[in-house]
Amino acid sequence: MSLYEASFRVRHECPYREISERHPDLTIREWYLSDCQVIEITAPGDPSDELIAEIDAIGTVLHESVDETGLHVVTQSCLCSLEDSIIERFESHNCLYQPPTVHRQGWEHYTVIAFDEGDVRALLRDLEADRDIEVLSKTSIAEQEIPHSMLAPVDRLFEDVTERQLAALRLALESGYYEQPRKTSMRALADMTAVARSTYEEHLRKAENKLLTNAGQFLRLVNASSTADPLAVNTGRSDEQAAD
Repeated sequence: MSLYEASFRVRHECPYREISERHPDLTIREWYLSDCQVIEITAPGDPSDELIAEIDAIGTVLHESVDETGLHVVTQSCLCSLEDSIIERFESHNCLYQPPTVHRQGWEHYTVIAFDEGDVRALLRDLEADRDIEVLSKTSIAEQEIPHSMLAPVDRLFEDVTERQLAALRLALESGYYEQPRKTSMRALADMTAVARSTYEEHLRKAENKLLTNAGQFLRLVNASSTADPLAVNTGRSDEQAAD
């Protein structure tokens, strides 16, 4: 079984793309979160007053610095709604979006991965219908070539996990509950909180279940082309040898 990767660039109305068109030396990287975007902006040299003003208008500045390599800014913004967005089109064609989106010289650059080449073709036809698009590459990915940089978006991994469930999961992780051997117990973890053991355990189990469920599509990608089952019975070798 093969995977298919497509990289392309598009033009459509978007403030980040338009800024990159007005400032061709600028590179903007965009990550989508549940209710906002996080934007990383880099540019060589000292920034102009005009550029600084445009950046300030984008959203809340989380970090800003200028050094010998140029300008570095990270902002958080809610300017672009994700409703009826290009990301939703990727999902409707069973294509997995690979962040970040890169805005440079008036173009938005995207990469998607799919299990069926027909899904990639259908997506590209859909996008060509209402925006300028240039396909940069479209390749088949063998098992050995699946990129390790193919990271899952954080908001997708933690989708539907509540704040209490996240707090329970973080406490367990930082206390060594998932280490081998375990450094703490469920009772000890619950004693560190203001809730009963049964309540804490419920929060933790729900967090684990949701996290693994959300990670399922990415696990499937990693094992998409595997032909060998590492858990299959391997005669002639002891458990100690298999563990080496």
